[in-house]
Formats: sequence, structure tokens, C-alpha cells
Amino acid sequence: MTAVESREFHLAARPVGWPKPSDLALVTVTLEPGPDEALVRNTFCSVDPYMRGRMNDVRSYAPPYQLGERMYGGAIGEVVSAPDGSGLAPGDVVTHQLGWREFALGPPAAFGQVDVAPGVSLSAYLGVLGMPGLTAFVGLYDIAAIKEGDVAFVSSAAGAVGSLVGQLARMRGARKVIGSAGSREKVDVLTGELGFDAAFNYRDGDVDRLLGDVVGEGGIDVYFDNVGGDHLEAAITALNPFGRIAMCGAISQYNAESPPPGPRNLAMAVGKRLRLQGFIVSDHFGRLGDFMAEVEPAVRDGRIRYRETVVEGIENMVDALLGMLRGDNIGKMVVRVS
Repeated sequence: MTAVESREFHLAARPVGWPKPSDLALVTVTLEPGPDEALVRNTFCSVDPYMRGRMNDVRSYAPPYQLGERMYGGAIGEVVSAPDGSGLAPGDVVTHQLGWREFALGPPAAFGQVDVAPGVSLSAYLGVLGMPGLTAFVGLYDIAAIKEGDVAFVSSAAGAVGSLVGQLARMRGARKVIGSAGSREKVDVLTGELGFDAAFNYRDGDVDRLLGDVVGEGGIDVYFDNVGGDHLEAAITALNPFGRIAMCGAISQYNAESPPPGPRNLAMAVGKRLRLQGFIVSDHFGRLGDFMAEVEPAVRDGRIRYRETVVEGIENMVDALLGMLRGDNIGKMVVRVS
């Protein structure tokens, strides 16, 4: 196989607070596949909140990105070449974790073939039918244990995970589904397109008051937390006895330069007998078959809708990351590599 030139991002410096464009470097490398390697031309690269945490040199559930080394993350693309007998062939569509680059080179086992459903975009397999979708499925069904008649509240509800959580809650018979988002446009998408019963713009004032206004007297039974901070505090106040919180993320804190204080009302969890449980989707890959069996048909027939924010060009990956951290996206943030 002839060598190819590929642009890719390396971590140039560890961010302090908000990442700066200079913290990442776009470099050109030459890739020459070995006899046991597959070469994939990436079509879309994923941009996800967890990537910000991996830029820090701190111990976590996943190792940090290394200074001067390639960034990586979810991607989908097309096989250019593969070893004989590998099960891969030129033209196959595959997903993998070698994003932030134009071409991915690795052992065939690093690439998973995708049978793309009719009418579904390739990028959907990085979003509603990918890791964010599985996160929503596991967090709502297994961690929060949603049941018929529950009232559910989802923060960052117009994002890749939250937008599916609300729709799955409705499919499981939730009595009322409430979402928060960061703009009037997003609120309109939640209530007008995605089937949420109520939503509010958290920039309009105190989250505790805003949530209380839409919840009313009945309280909530489930909170799917993507934000942390004031949203978590407001949800603890609004939760009914024996309420459940699926702690998926805390994007409000990812760029903080000092640790924020915990929820001031955490003691209420004792009297209310609340269950707060964090989770990592990689612990639940065994649920992937169940997830695809339920969600992919619903995406195909329109029962589940999804939005994507597509940034054009690998050179704009950093802009996409910053936009996602600011909340500029509706639905999944992806970069079209070409």
C-alpha cells in the first residue's frame, strides 16, 4: 500500500481553564500501512465533553492525553486497505477510536464494521446510535430505573445524550418529561420537535426557581444529570422521596480553575432517601445489542428524532470542541473530515 499524508491533532499544552487553540497543534504525518494493518479514511470525527477532562494530567477513569502525542476519540470512516483474511475490505464502513485525524491506521481489530441502516446518516453512529445513545439508554434504564408514570428531568437536554434521554423516557411511559437548555431556540426544539412536555432556558434566571415553576406541586422522580452545579442542587430540592439521579456528567465544571462547592442541599438526600449514582458507559458495553435492537428501529421509522451540528473540515476540530463546551450545538457535535 502506498504511503498517505494525513493531518492530525496533537496535544501541545495542557489547558488551564478554557482550552485555547494553541493548546492543540495540527500536524501532517506520513502513514505507511504495514502488512498487518488496516488503513481507514475518516469521514466524521466525534467531539465529546469527556475529551476536555482527558486534556488534564489527572487520574481518572480513562488515561489522559499525552503531551506531544495524538489526540483520539470516536470516528467513522471507510476502509482504504486491509490485510487479507482480516474480515475487512475496501469500502467497508467502520467505527473506531482513532479520531482527530484524516486517516486512521491500526490493527483490523481496532475497527468495527457498521451495517448502515437505510436513511440514517453515517454520523448518527457517533451520536444517537453510538456512544452518546448508549449512554442515554443505560443511564435512564439501568441507573435511573425509569418506570411508567415517573416525572423525569434532563439537564443539557438539547445535547447528544439529553435529547435521547427525554425521548426514551417518553417511550417508557413517563408521565412528564422536563428539560433544560441554554437558549430559546433549544427550548423550542425540545418542546416542539422532541416531545418534551416542558423546558426552560437556564440562562433566564435561578435554576431552582425555573425548575420549580415547570414542575409544580408534584415533584420529580428521576433526574438525568449532564451539568452538575446549580442543576444538581435544584434537582435535589425537586426530587420526591426515593428519587433517583443518574450522574452522567458535569459540564458546568469542566473548565473551572478551582473546585466548585458541592450542592448546598446534599443533606436532603438522606431524608428523601435519594439514590445518586455515577456511571461510565464503557462499563456497560454488554448492553449494546439491547440498545441497538430498541433504538435503531425507532430512529429509522422516525419515532426517535435526532439533531446534529456539523462542522466542516478537520482543521476546525478545535473550534468544534470549544463550541460544544460553550453549548453552541444542538444534538451531536461532529466534524466532517473532508
